[in-house]
Amino acid sequence: MIENFIKSSKIEYYKDVSLKHYNTYKLDVLVNYLVFVNSKEELIKLVKFLKETKAKFLVLGNGSNVIFKNKVYDGVIIKLDKLNKYIIKDDRIEAEAGCSLIKLATSTALIGLSGLEFASGIPGEIGASVAMNAGAYTHSLSEVVESVEVLTPDNEIVTMTNSECSFGYRESFFKHNHNYIIISCKCNLTVGEKKEILELISNRRIRRIKSQPLKYPSAGSVFRNPEGMYAGKLIEDCGLKGYKLGGAMVSLKHANFIVNFKNATGQDIVDLINKIRRLVKEKYNVELVLEQIIID
Repeated sequence: MIENFIKSSKIEYYKDVSLKHYNTYKLDVLVNYLVFVNSKEELIKLVKFLKETKAKFLVLGNGSNVIFKNKVYDGVIIKLDKLNKYIIKDDRIEAEAGCSLIKLATSTALIGLSGLEFASGIPGEIGASVAMNAGAYTHSLSEVVESVEVLTPDNEIVTMTNSECSFGYRESFFKHNHNYIIISCKCNLTVGEKKEILELISNRRIRRIKSQPLKYPSAGSVFRNPEGMYAGKLIEDCGLKGYKLGGAMVSLKHANFIVNFKNATGQDIVDLINKIRRLVKEKYNVELVLEQIIID
């Protein structure tokens, strides 16, 4: 039924394919249908059908903050990569959900707009990144987002203001309401000195190379930093740097990163996460909060 609908709607799709190249952990997960929508209209039509038929589906960004727990995703993965247009006018940027955050940060920096420097190394798409309120270096997207265009559970398109998005530390309304799909967003930036902006981006790139494990696939920081503490320090002090479980390993370079060093499965990563949380709780009585999303 799903395949017939997608075919008749002339939507680009692939059947029974691996998601290895669509998640940054490089987990080899088989999905029933991988679908690329080319327009807002295609997205609305597809989501409406999937809801009516009670099909399992997930809108996936760059896969840079997710863990596919199982070896098979029995449903439909919707990709918005082709919804990637953006417009910069004065100090405002309007971008579709599939836009690369790195590309937006670089493009705005090159014309002297400040506000997205922190995002120059975040390998996500703007839609998913807004949903996670992605951030780095004490800054996050909630500081620049003006409004978000959303597809609601009733298949209506509405605009939500910044305050309606309920942003928090790696939190937003969308993280807990997956039936709301971000289509695009508007961000307000500020005019700055191009040279200073590019220097800041360059310095942070050097810092990232020195401090983050870029040799192996990962999905960025695993846990949020507890108030007044650093998750990586707590994990390191538990003696877990380099600890391996299956094909997953706590990075030797930064303990708040788990890397896929040898064909890890999602279950390997989840098991390692649970072990880290248990040991940190036992030693420091601190409950580490997961920053990444586990997908069943």
